[in-house]
Amino acid sequence: MNITGIITEYNPFHNGHLYHLNSAKEVTNCDGIICIMSGNFVQRGEPALIDKWKRAEMALLNGVDLVIELPTFYALSSAEFFASGAIKILNSIGVVNNIFFGSESGNIELLHKIAKLLTFESDILKDSIKENLKTGVTYAKARELSLINILNEDSLAEVLSNSNNILGIEYIKALLKINSTIIPLTMKREGSNYNDKELSTIFSSATSIRKNLKNGKDLSSLNPYMPKESLNILSNLIKSNYPFVFEEEIYKYVKYKLLTNCVNFNNLFDAKEGLDNKFLKEIYFSSSYEDLIFRVKSKRYTYTKISRLITQIFLSLDNYSANELIKDTNLYARVLAFNNTGKLILKEMKKNSTIPIITKVPKNIDNPLLSLDIQATKAYSILNSKVNPLSDYFISPIIKE
Repeated sequence: MNITGIITEYNPFHNGHLYHLNSAKEVTNCDGIICIMSGNFVQRGEPALIDKWKRAEMALLNGVDLVIELPTFYALSSAEFFASGAIKILNSIGVVNNIFFGSESGNIELLHKIAKLLTFESDILKDSIKENLKTGVTYAKARELSLINILNEDSLAEVLSNSNNILGIEYIKALLKINSTIIPLTMKREGSNYNDKELSTIFSSATSIRKNLKNGKDLSSLNPYMPKESLNILSNLIKSNYPFVFEEEIYKYVKYKLLTNCVNFNNLFDAKEGLDNKFLKEIYFSSSYEDLIFRVKSKRYTYTKISRLITQIFLSLDNYSANELIKDTNLYARVLAFNNTGKLILKEMKKNSTIPIITKVPKNIDNPLLSLDIQATKAYSILNSKVNPLSDYFISPIIKE
C-alpha cells in the first residue's frame, strides 16, 4: 500500500484542513492516510476546544483513514520536539511512504536545503550563531541571520518567520536525523494565517473559528468555513450542552499551584534562565491567563512558549523527568480511530511496526510517556464535564465502516 502521513491538530477540523487532506490524496495518489493528531492539549500550549475522540471522529468523517494520538509530551513541546515525536512514530510503524504538510513557502527544495544545513551543522554555522547571540537576539533570530548569510538568500527572512515553514523544516530535520526513507512533500498554504482571529476567506483559521464559538455566535455563521461533517458534530455537541474548552480556564489551577509552591521548574524543559523566579513573582500581580503570559514573556521567551509552560504546569508535567519521557524506547502508536482502509493499514502496521500499537490502554502502565497521556485526560476532564477522567481506559478506537 502507498500510505501518506499527515501531522495535525484539527482544533477543530475546517476547510483548510479538508483542502490539505484532499491535496495529499491527489498529489501522492495514496491508498490511505494516517493522521498523527495532538490529543487533549495542543502545541500552542492550550487545551483543545473539544476532546480528542470527537476530533478524531471529525477526521474520519472528512477522509482520514487512521488517527494516531501524538503523545502529550510532544504535543506540548517546541516545533523541534513536536515534529520529532510525530516523525518518529510515522517512521516506526513501518508503513508510511511519504508525509505531506502545508507551508507558506510551498518550496520543498528550499525547505530541504535549510533543514539539511541545520541538521548537519558546520562549524561556520555554529560560530555565526554564537556571534549573533552576543547581540542579544533570540536563538531563533540568531539562527535566521546566520542562515541568510550562509545561503546568501534574503528571502529566507520571510521563510523563517512563518510558523508552517518552521514546522516543515523541523519535519525534514527529524527525517534526516533518523535517516528515514519517508519522502517529505509540501503544498503552499492558502487562506488565513493560523493565528488570524477574524473569519475572512473560506480557509479561515482555527483560531478565528474558536473565537466565534467562544463569543457564542450562531453555528450557522461558520457554514462557509467548515465542512458539514464538522459542523454536524459541533451542532450535536451544542445540543447536548457540551462545554467547549478555552485556554483561560486553566489559569486558576495554575495560580494555585504557583502560589503554594507546588511546581518543580527543574523538570520543565523550557523553564530555563530564571523563568521560575519570573513566574513566581508575576503570579501575585496577574489577573488572568493572558495577563500572566504578557507579564512573563520577553524578547527571548515568546507568548507561545510561556503558554506551553503554563499548560505543562497545569498537567503537573514537572512530576516527570523530561529525559525519561524523551527516550525512544517509550514511543508507541495509540490508535484513536480508523475506517475500513485504516483496518487494512493497521494489519500491515502489526507486521512492520517497531513500536507497540495500542488500541486498548492497559490497567498497569509502566511507560511514563503513556502515563502522562492518561494524566492529561484526567486534567482535561476538570475543564470538560463531558469527559470522564478514566475514559482512556474504556473508550475503544472509533470505527467507521
